[in-house]
Amino acid sequence: MADLRKEGTDLVLDLSPIEKAAAKHGCLRMPLSSVVDIEVVDDARAAIGWWTFMGSRLPGYGVGRFRLNSLSSSQRSRQFAAVHRDTPRAVRVRLQGEDFAELLVGSKSPEAVVASLGIGEPEQGGSG
Repeated sequence: MADLRKEGTDLVLDLSPIEKAAAKHGCLRMPLSSVVDIEVVDDARAAIGWWTFMGSRLPGYGVGRFRLNSLSSSQRSRQFAAVHRDTPRAVRVRLQGEDFAELLVGSKSPEAVVASLGIGEPEQGGSG
């Protein structure tokens, strides 16, 4: 399962070998300074973008690069998601100046993940 963590001055998204194969992408690393916003999303599956650039999307599951509906600029319309059936809630991290506009990482305890990152206070209850 994907692991979102803080490592020094970086935000790191580690993927399992199966997730790397499904997403056709390795782990992600970016400076914490690129984080604009972080929130807990109650319905992670609904928050996954509508079209996959590269990766896998099956009912209740999405790992890879997706296009976001809500953002109009092509450079800011990419999302990286790692959401599984057993992680219906997620942490959404909005970014600036990175390849992805946001990360969506499924978690059984997204509040604990946000607290472990120490990046501001999480917003609650977003659904998509």
